[in-house]
Amino acid sequence: MGAVVEVRGLVNRFGRQTVHRDLDMSVAEGEVFGIVGGSGSGKSVLLRTILGLQQPSAGTVLLGGRDITRMGVAELRAVKAGYGVTFQQGALFSSLTVLQNVQLPMIEHLQLPARALDELALLKLRLVGLGADAARKYPAQLSGGMVKRAALARALALDPQLLFLDEPTSGLDPIGAQAFDELVVYLQRELQLTVVMITHDLDTLFGTCTRVGVLVDGKMVTDTLQGIVHNPQPWIHAYFQGQRAQHREVSHGA
Repeated sequence: MGAVVEVRGLVNRFGRQTVHRDLDMSVAEGEVFGIVGGSGSGKSVLLRTILGLQQPSAGTVLLGGRDITRMGVAELRAVKAGYGVTFQQGALFSSLTVLQNVQLPMIEHLQLPARALDELALLKLRLVGLGADAARKYPAQLSGGMVKRAALARALALDPQLLFLDEPTSGLDPIGAQAFDELVVYLQRELQLTVVMITHDLDTLFGTCTRVGVLVDGKMVTDTLQGIVHNPQPWIHAYFQGQRAQHREVSHGA
């Protein structure tokens, strides 16, 4: 399978600070690829660069084999319609209902009558486990888990094959986080998605991801989950073998 996302020699600088130094990353079709790293390691900057929201200082970013760093506005707009993305806090518009939030990408990119937009948006909401009652509500009326699901429904509005998730389970209790992880695995399998997610949640990493990339010293160390847990690099070792990781093993083994 070919690479759906490919980053080559990426450099991101802000003044004298270099966040990424010749960073390489590749995500194959059908993968669930997790990105982790410490505070200030550049996870959000990397995501924004891959999404075409930020121009890198150097390097290339290929989505489906096309270099988005050399695209004009119109061409990049078309590429953005081909992926879905959820942000950490959901990023729903508070003045719109859930149904209207899900319809936004459809209105921008599809020419459909109002009834068809309603039916399609309701279909996306049902896909993520939300019903017509939730569709009529505003974001402030939803629980944290429902906000995450509504944002996911909007990300799936245009039937993308590539999905980006930014801290998808942050702010959720363990039961809600596990339910969301299971939803992501189900959707990835049924819709044949390629998923790239930023997460700090070890349970999410082990429950959903096929490979993981760790941001360390401006570069990315990539391996399978089985391989990365044995990497001797100090930060990686502390993250995957530290007290939190050991507590996870004890809890899951109980």
